[in-house]
Amino acid sequence: MTLIAVVFVSAIAWLISTLAGGGSPMILIPFVSIWLGSQAVAPVITLGMFLGNTQRAWLLWDKIDWRLTAWFAPGAIAGGILGAYAFTKIDVAWLEIAIGLFLILSVLGSNWLTPETNIYQPKIWHFLPLGVLKAIVSGLVGSSGPILNPFYLSYGLSKENMIGTKSVHVLIIHTVKMITYVSLGVIKPEYLGYGLILSLAAIPGNLLGQQILERMSGQQFRQVVLAMMLVSGVLMICQNGEIQVVGSWLLGLGHHV
Repeated sequence: MTLIAVVFVSAIAWLISTLAGGGSPMILIPFVSIWLGSQAVAPVITLGMFLGNTQRAWLLWDKIDWRLTAWFAPGAIAGGILGAYAFTKIDVAWLEIAIGLFLILSVLGSNWLTPETNIYQPKIWHFLPLGVLKAIVSGLVGSSGPILNPFYLSYGLSKENMIGTKSVHVLIIHTVKMITYVSLGVIKPEYLGYGLILSLAAIPGNLLGQQILERMSGQQFRQVVLAMMLVSGVLMICQNGEIQVVGSWLLGLGHHV
């Protein structure tokens, strides 16, 4: 029953992340931590995100901004290697709190997230260092949350463009992380099965999410993205506290269903 609960939560997480520009790891990390232990979080989430984002990128292939991806990829590759290596060396609880605060403050100052305001509009080359940043953080904590969503929004990507392009960007990072984790001996054989479970649950979530996304207006999409950024920021700050208790309760409920 615990497995059923994890599959259900994973499918819901992928549905929400399709509509909100990411955030599925923020929902899944507490469950994986309780289910398998904290050391399993980064490799299992990486495996699940790799396969789930492969399907999402395929669904939105014609919406991907390949020029932006060409700038993002080199930084993501370098950052993915550094982040995955650093994962085995340092404690990064402080980093999750910093990311959470950044996301919350971004929502509070959301006027700078639209290209029309001209407060800040990233240039295409800015996504090279942003790729380094996102990949390092992702390698360290398993997921960086929707940390780049403020920059995608300010750059001016539409809803389908943003989801499709971001899926490829995440896929690049997780590919590098997986290779690095394997070379460092972090990925145990049993993690492959757990990652596969999370990714299979992504299929219905992605398909349903795509159908709903097509019917959303650009303004509705932006509001959902901002809401997910706020929720993700709070969850990252509470990652080692009350959110663990909630996850434990839900998994315990699965045992008794």
